[in-house]
Amino acid sequence: MGLQPLRDKVVDVATAIAGVPDGAMIALGGGLSARLPMAFVRELIRQRKRDLHLVGSAHSIDVDLLVAAEAVRRCEESYVGFEQDLGLAPAYRRAAETGTIEVAESCCVTILAQLRATELGLPFLPVRGVRGSDIVRLHPEYAEVTCPFTGEVLVAVPALKPDVALLHAPLGDRYGNLHLQQPYVLDERFASSSARVVATVERLVSTADVAANGVTIPAHLVAAVAEVPFGAHPTSCYPEYAYDREHLSTYVKAAQSGGEDLAGYLKTYVYGVADEQEYRELIGSKRLTELARWAQSTADWKGLFR
Repeated sequence: MGLQPLRDKVVDVATAIAGVPDGAMIALGGGLSARLPMAFVRELIRQRKRDLHLVGSAHSIDVDLLVAAEAVRRCEESYVGFEQDLGLAPAYRRAAETGTIEVAESCCVTILAQLRATELGLPFLPVRGVRGSDIVRLHPEYAEVTCPFTGEVLVAVPALKPDVALLHAPLGDRYGNLHLQQPYVLDERFASSSARVVATVERLVSTADVAANGVTIPAHLVAAVAEVPFGAHPTSCYPEYAYDREHLSTYVKAAQSGGEDLAGYLKTYVYGVADEQEYRELIGSKRLTELARWAQSTADWKGLFR
């Protein structure tokens, strides 16, 4: 982990991403279609970062969009897809089938063990879950180890230390203290095992307000923080807003078609906006207000997912 001094860490999104080098191993916070660091993802694409090694639990549009933009060299995830009802991730699937990215499929518990090894200062930890699967074949860096107590043969997985973790949180302060709503997915582990942590937050608040809600990730682990309302859109950031199923569907259809349709999505929603403020203006305050109203009534949240 990279220990950060107590100081004002507020930056803009572009500055936070400017320090990410090509070829970096990037840990993506959140999971599936919840609390993904989409403002950072769009900025990675705008800055034309290349040869990235993505690490995460189970993800969707964040990984697929980076793959579509040809920013990814290797992807180490347990799942990439739109689990609700929109199917597999089209750009990721194409890239996997054509071999234009390295697919290093893993599983959540294995990645967790690798992150815990880093936290504990160990070179590896043993796991059982991937024995007998093709996951081992995809990871020549794995090895076998015999338990000295039982004689059981286990898989030894090496410590994993991402170069940078990209996280999104509902609340944070200017020093980098972050409050997350459960489930945390792997965000806590990414924060304490990565060389550098940068975060977007829905709202910058006082340290007292973060503490009142509960500090999930402390400031000494965070290098930079940017205030970005709707920074996870089109995914959710509960309790602030629901995921935008309509927008996700638009993306999936464009990614399935590929070619000009996919290029058109990137041009409109990524390259065609200078920053996240312009992105929010493009999505429209009416739609964002609808997403934020999801908890007001059963009719409100059902209406979002028709």
